Amino acid sequence: MNLSSLLTPEAVKVVSNATSKKRLLQTVGELAHAAYGLDISKTVKALQERENLGPTGVGHGVALPHARISSMENVVGTFILLENPVDFGAVDHLPVDLVFSLFAPTNAGVEHLKALALVSRTLRESSFCAKLRYNRDPATLYAILTASQDTAVA
Repeated sequence: MNLSSLLTPEAVKVVSNATSKKRLLQTVGELAHAAYGLDISKTVKALQERENLGPTGVGHGVALPHARISSMENVVGTFILLENPVDFGAVDHLPVDLVFSLFAPTNAGVEHLKALALVSRTLRESSFCAKLRYNRDPATLYAILTASQDTAVA
């Protein structure tokens, strides 16, 4: 598994108008709808329910919101670079500007966990995150995210 198996070019976006966590999750839902045809309201509800269990802001400006959705067949993701970071309730209390969301079928146990581990490990690299933060073009961001095959997991 690598990021190119989780992400499509249409699922990468730069956002300037997210002013809150709630608005950001709505934007994630809209992007998932545009890229994969997911129902916006069900997607946003699933993300909010997961956030109610505990925030998915992992620190250093990174959030990994994720949800299981019954209509899904494969694990897929979206990536948003925020021009203006928002408070996400992250563990280090810093606002987030890199948001990689994952959506998995309800029964995708190990695949969902592998995808989450891959994304988490990839976005833990400060030099990789700096590259993402330096670019504002979705096509370039997609290329950066999917170019590194050394982040692959069996």
